[in-house]
Amino acid sequence: MIRRFLDGLYLWSGYAAGAFLIAIFVLMMLLSVGREFNLNVASGDDFAAWSLVAMAFLGLAHTFKRGEMIRVGLLLERLSGRPKQVAELISLSVAGAFIGYFTWQAGQLAFDSWRFGDMSQGVVVIPLWIPQFGMVAGLAILLVGIVDELVVVLQGRRPTYEMEPAATPEELIERIASGGGV
Repeated sequence: MIRRFLDGLYLWSGYAAGAFLIAIFVLMMLLSVGREFNLNVASGDDFAAWSLVAMAFLGLAHTFKRGEMIRVGLLLERLSGRPKQVAELISLSVAGAFIGYFTWQAGQLAFDSWRFGDMSQGVVVIPLWIPQFGMVAGLAILLVGIVDELVVVLQGRRPTYEMEPAATPEELIERIASGGGV
């Protein structure tokens, strides 16, 4: 049940990132085409920027769990057995510490924005904690994903972000050609 919830959380964060990408596209098209018809989208640039931040941070956990995030693979791919597991544990622990600290600080920023009533400076004035929440949520979900992987590696299992080795040379060439990892 917990596994299904966590996998759904990572999937949901990926869908949310995709929704913000679509929102950016729609806003940019409205801003571009709107000029031809003398139509102005109030604070369109602000909303596009906030959507970009939310998209980037909400997509982190999904990208990490799918093995598509750049990581310390150059070193880890050359190790095997117990040394690899120890290196994975160290990498995930360091990543967890940094992301945990970053999540805490981002949450503190959003909380302070809410507490002090910080408002945006654009034409459309909104509380700043609202766009900051996307960053905090994305970082928190990434932290959950890193801790999840840490537990997986502690149990002696292969990390879910690690791809199975290519079975054939053709599969290896296909992975490389598509831009994926080896």
